[in-house]
Parts: sequence; C-alpha cells; structure tokens
Amino acid sequence: MNKIYVVGIGPGEYEKMTIQATKALESCDVIVGYTVYVDLVKDHFPGKEFLTTPMRRETERCRLAFEQAAAGKTTAMICSGDAGVYGMSGLMLEIGEEFPQVEVEMVSGVTAAVAGAAVLGAPLIHDFAVISLSDLLTPWEKIEKRLLLAAEADFVICLYNPSSKKRHDYLQRACDLMLRSKAEDTVCGTVSQIGRDGEQMRLCTLRELRDLQVDMFTTVFVGNSQTRAVNGHMVTPRGYRV
Repeated sequence: MNKIYVVGIGPGEYEKMTIQATKALESCDVIVGYTVYVDLVKDHFPGKEFLTTPMRRETERCRLAFEQAAAGKTTAMICSGDAGVYGMSGLMLEIGEEFPQVEVEMVSGVTAAVAGAAVLGAPLIHDFAVISLSDLLTPWEKIEKRLLLAAEADFVICLYNPSSKKRHDYLQRACDLMLRSKAEDTVCGTVSQIGRDGEQMRLCTLRELRDLQVDMFTTVFVGNSQTRAVNGHMVTPRGYRV
C-alpha cells in the first residue's frame, strides 16, 4: 500500500527531532510542507524531492501530499512541533478518506509547550491548558471563554500564537481576562525562537506580561497560584515533599 507519514519535526533544531521522525523522512521520496518548515529540514535530507505551499494553503498542501503518495512515492507531510497539536494530522485524516489506497501514519514530535518548558525550567509539572490566541479558525468569543475558565480553574496556561501584526493587542487582552482570576504577581515566562538561532527566555509577572511585545514565534507560559521563580527558572510544584 502507498504510504504517507505525517511528521512533527519539533521546534526547528535538527537535534530536537525524534529518531522516529528522522527515520521516516529518510525513508521518503517526497517531503511536503509549509515553506518555512521545509527550509528547516532541507539541508539534512539531501536527494529528496521537496514540495511547498505558502501559509493558508493547508488543504491544497494535504491534497498535494496524497497525490504524490497515490502516484507511488513514499511521502511525508511535515509540521513544526507535533503534527497533532495545532498541526495537520486531523486534516490529513479527513482528506485521506478520498485516497483509501494510501496508508497514513502519524509520527509525533516535540511541541512548543514542552520544548519551551524545558528552556524555562519546569512550569508544566502540574495540570495545564494549551490555548491558541489565533482567531483565524476559532472565534475570539470561544478563545475568551477558554481563557476565563482555565484561569478560574487555576491551570498553568500555555499560549500559542500570542501576537501578530493584525493581532498586536491579543496578548494584552488575554492577560486582562486572566487577571480576573489570577494574581498580578503570578509567575510567567516567555520563550522565543525555541530550538532555533536567537532563542531567548524571560521570566516576568502576569502584570508585566500584559505589556510585553511578543510575536508569532514566542510561546507564553502563565503559572498557577503555586508557580514560583527558583534560581532563574519557572517552577510549578507537583506537591512532592521536599
């Protein structure tokens, strides 16, 4: 049977790609993906055929991958982080119904929540919620409700897509919502360019986070009521006795 791998390539650095992901890409004839993600892996897999589409052409990209596989080429659809976390896995399986002759296998990767947590220290040791602030596919009203309820439930909250040129004030709006339930001095952290050149981390309070300038390449972590700063790291206790 013809084969497609849906591969999470991790945060960007080759060394942070899983061994399973590397082996899947090595076995492929064709690697398909968003242009930026293909550029991250191209040098490590010479001799492969690379096909790309720009942002917001996700359906076209998935169908392109299936057409390659249906033609007999072992194919990989790559996504940053994990393909099953704000990635292409769901859409690939949906479109796969049109190509019953193609087998689809998911290959997990390291998503920004856990890669960024490792840079900050240990912010996700207890229950946490991951929320994207992008309203391209989710109405802001639903995002707002999720922020309010996650904050009220005292989850650690990890925010993806916190800002863009069109959404420059979304992180500020999100902080205002969370401040209804979380204290101003709640320990927070940001990590930008995770696993890539220029990686940077910062600790701050929720009040300070409200006024920070961030971009789409930044992942934001908002602590719970027990989260604290420990020797420059963000740490959420699990409750083990020390």
